[in-house]
Amino acid sequence: MKFTTCLVAASILLPPLAAQAADVSGVPKIREGDQIQIGSSRIRLGGIDAPSVDQLCLNTRGERWTCGVAARDELARHVENKSWTCHVERTDRRGRSVARCEVDGEDIQKWMVQNGWALSYVRSSHDYDSDEAAAREAKAGMWQGAFIAPWDWRVRNKKTTILGAAKPPENSNAILLASASGSVAPSPECTIKGNVNRAGECIYHKPTSRWYAQIKMNINKGTRWFCSTEEAEAAGCRETKR
Repeated sequence: MKFTTCLVAASILLPPLAAQAADVSGVPKIREGDQIQIGSSRIRLGGIDAPSVDQLCLNTRGERWTCGVAARDELARHVENKSWTCHVERTDRRGRSVARCEVDGEDIQKWMVQNGWALSYVRSSHDYDSDEAAAREAKAGMWQGAFIAPWDWRVRNKKTTILGAAKPPENSNAILLASASGSVAPSPECTIKGNVNRAGECIYHKPTSRWYAQIKMNINKGTRWFCSTEEAEAAGCRETKR
């Protein structure tokens, strides 16, 4: 009798297993194509890998473009500030919740891979392999140009395979391994500096600008390189007044 009473008491005191991995819901801030934040919860979308915002790809004309920014922006445009429900699976080594997320019942990871803005992250799951194959066949998103897998880009794997439908130029490996936010310009044509001022505005500086040399390129400070003034302005930046 006493043993039964103890079991009942223990079951009341211990939280249910479901509560230990509760869903996270709300309208998120979209940080990258596979990373969001809802309240104080930093969430990594499970099963997929999207390019970082400073990753460079090539478009159908062989021109550089920030495919990571495009992936983030296309996701934001698709969900239109709607509320998400994320089913947390685990916590990764960076303290982020790894989750499968949905919006109005739609699998967001599936949408990202189907539309060519992310790859199936086969190191952890094969759930989106068929969606990646469909995107590759349709030349959707990044697949219309040339790019390297996000996991190879992060470690600067020089032996990586170049993916996509476009035939890349001979020096494309070096171009695609470069960063739009590194300390050194990703190429001789991409020397316009972008930074964020104290008011939160994005400002771009051409090499002839007064403060160009003083701006230190550091991703933690929100700086990035642009290949043209048109690209900088398309990213929401304005030219410096000096």
